[in-house]
Amino acid sequence: MRKQPTQQGLILLNIIVFGSIAVMLITALVVTAVSTINVARNVANQEQAFQIAEAGIEYYRWHLAHAPTDYTDGTGSPGPYVHEYFDRQNNKIGEFALTIEPPPIGSTIVTITATGTVVADSNISRAIRTHLAIPSLARFAVAANSDMRFGEGTVVFGPIHSNGGIRFDGLAHNVVSSAVEDYNDPDHSGGNEFGVHTHVSPTDPLPPATVPLRPDVFEAGRQFPIPAVDFVGISTDLASIKSNAQSDGYYYANSGALGYRIVLRTDDTFDIYRVNNVVNSPGGCSSSQTGWGTWSVNSQTFLSNNPLPANGLIFVEDHVWVEGQIDGARITIASGRFPDNPSTRTNITVNNDLLYTNYDGSDVIGLISQNNFNIGMVSQNSLRIDAAIIAQNGRVGRHHYSNKCNPYHQRDEVTLYGMIATSLRYGFAYTDDTGYADRYLNYDANLLYGPPPSFPLTSDQYVTISWEEVK
Repeated sequence: MRKQPTQQGLILLNIIVFGSIAVMLITALVVTAVSTINVARNVANQEQAFQIAEAGIEYYRWHLAHAPTDYTDGTGSPGPYVHEYFDRQNNKIGEFALTIEPPPIGSTIVTITATGTVVADSNISRAIRTHLAIPSLARFAVAANSDMRFGEGTVVFGPIHSNGGIRFDGLAHNVVSSAVEDYNDPDHSGGNEFGVHTHVSPTDPLPPATVPLRPDVFEAGRQFPIPAVDFVGISTDLASIKSNAQSDGYYYANSGALGYRIVLRTDDTFDIYRVNNVVNSPGGCSSSQTGWGTWSVNSQTFLSNNPLPANGLIFVEDHVWVEGQIDGARITIASGRFPDNPSTRTNITVNNDLLYTNYDGSDVIGLISQNNFNIGMVSQNSLRIDAAIIAQNGRVGRHHYSNKCNPYHQRDEVTLYGMIATSLRYGFAYTDDTGYADRYLNYDANLLYGPPPSFPLTSDQYVTISWEEVK
C-alpha cells in the first residue's frame, strides 16, 4: 500500500517557495528604491550644478556693471576663474569656473561660460554660455536730432528715431519713433501734427484725433513720444577717438590744403592723398546753403599706402573724402578739429562706392564727422555706401545742386547699408526733382552689438543677447 506525503512536508515546501519569492520581491524593491534614490540624488545634484553655473553668470553680470571693461575677474590674469559656492548655512556645496572672452575690436559682445560643479558628486557638472553686450547708437537705421522729412521714394529697412518730429511719406519696414508728442511741421502751415505723421493720402488728421494705423506707410507702426537720443555726448567720443588714434592708430593733422582722400583696399591697407583742389562749379551753379560747394576732388597728391591700424581708428583733423572696399576689416574714420569751433568743423564726403565684401558683420566701417556728411556734386549716378555714419553737429545728405549744375543735378539711386545719425535734417533729394531720385536705407542689424571701433554707445549697462546650456 502506497504512503501519502505528510501535510507537514507540503507546508515546508510552500514556505520555501513563497519565502524565496518574497525575498526576491523585497530584494527587487530594495534595489528599485536604492536606484530611485540614486537617480533622485543625481537629478538634484545636476540641478544644483546648473543653478551654481547660473549663479556664475549672474555674478559676472554684476561684476561688469561695476567694471565694464574688466574681462579678467579683477585678476589681470587669464582664466578660468574659480569661485566657491556656499548655501545659506555657509556650507560649501560647489564651485563655478568662469571663462571670459572679451569683445573683438569694435564689438561690445562679451562671451561668458560658467561651469558649475557640486561637492556631493565630483563627476557632475553643468555649463552655461551667454553673450552680453552694450547697445550702440547703431540700434537705429536713422537717428536724428531735429525735425525730419522722408519724402516719397524713400524706403527704409530698420528702426527710425528723431528727437524732433518726423514727416514720413515713403515706406518704413520697421518702427518710426519720435521724442515729441506733436510739433509744428516746418514744411507747411497749420496746426501742430503728430510727432510721427504722413501726408500720403489720406493725410493724417491733427491732434488730438486718434492716430490712424497706416500700415501702408508704417508697416511696423509708429511710437511717440519716447526718450531722446543723446547727441551731445558724441563730442566726447570724437575726442577719445583722436587720442586713441594718436597713440595706437593713425592721426593726420591739418593738411595745409583742402583735406585728405582715403581709399580703402581689400588687402587690409589704405591709400591716403592730400586734396589740392576741388571741381569748380559750372556757371550759374551756386547756392546759399551753409557750407555749399562741389565737394568733389579735382587734383590730389599721393602720400602713402598703409596697413589698417590694429585698433581700427583713423582720425583726420581736416576734411576727408572716403571710398573703396574692405574685406574682413573693422575700421572707424573720424574727422574733427579741436577745440571745437563751429566755424572750423570738418566734413566727411563720399562720392564713389564705399563697399563691404562680407555682409555677416565681419566688415564694418564707421564714419564720424564733426560737421556734415556729404555726397558731393560729382558723385556716382548709382551710389552705394556701406557704413555707419554720424554727423555730430551737421547733417547727413547732399547739398542742393540746381538744374544749372547740369549734368550733376539729377542722380538716379543712392543705397545706404548700415545706419545714419544726423544732428540736422537729413536729405539726398529736393522737391524740385534734383538730387537722388530713389533712396534706399538698409539697416545693418550686425551694428547693434558689433558697431565700428569706438562707436558711441547708448548705455553703459550690459544686456543678455543669447543664452544656452553647452554641457
